[in-house]
Amino acid sequence: MKRSHTNSCILALGCIASSLIMAGTAHANSSVQVTDSSGQAVPDAVVYAELVGSPQVAKSATAEIQQKDKKFMPFVTVVQTGTSVSFPNNDTVRHHAYSFSPAKPFELKLYSGKPAAPVVFDKAGTVVVGCNIHDQMVAYIHIVDTPYFAKTDANGTARLPSIPAGKYVLKTWHPKQPSSATIQEQNIQIDSNGANLNVKLNYKAG
Repeated sequence: MKRSHTNSCILALGCIASSLIMAGTAHANSSVQVTDSSGQAVPDAVVYAELVGSPQVAKSATAEIQQKDKKFMPFVTVVQTGTSVSFPNNDTVRHHAYSFSPAKPFELKLYSGKPAAPVVFDKAGTVVVGCNIHDQMVAYIHIVDTPYFAKTDANGTARLPSIPAGKYVLKTWHPKQPSSATIQEQNIQIDSNGANLNVKLNYKAG
């Protein structure tokens, strides 16, 4: 009985220690509110946090940009470097998706359905995607070197995934800013409770 009691105590202490370790490493979510120079909410803005002094490693992941009703959907996509993106054509007409952007030039010649292979985005930067048949079709892919990223909703709010406490550089990008504009940055501190952040972009929406 003593041995059983001792084992039970050891097991209980181990569970408590494990719980404490998990609690100490828990990460809270953070939210970012993005507005334009007039204070209006900005949807489709990309926000991402880069840990100061700690470069991130590219991560294998997947994403999808559909072609439907002669549109790319979604209009803006954000992915981490190393992500494979597929471009399924769900229209009844064929499309010819392409990009001349330095971050990832590619071409998917006239096709229907799903291309044989996705496109791997292995370099940080912005890629503008078009259709060689339908000029009105445009989409943007913003590739980042961090797993901590999100896109603002219709209310201009983005919710970053769980981020460890530390010092970060918060970067914000929007496709309708001038191509010559530098990506907006600000230094932030994240603690164990997360953060509620505000960003005002140097442009007026609409």
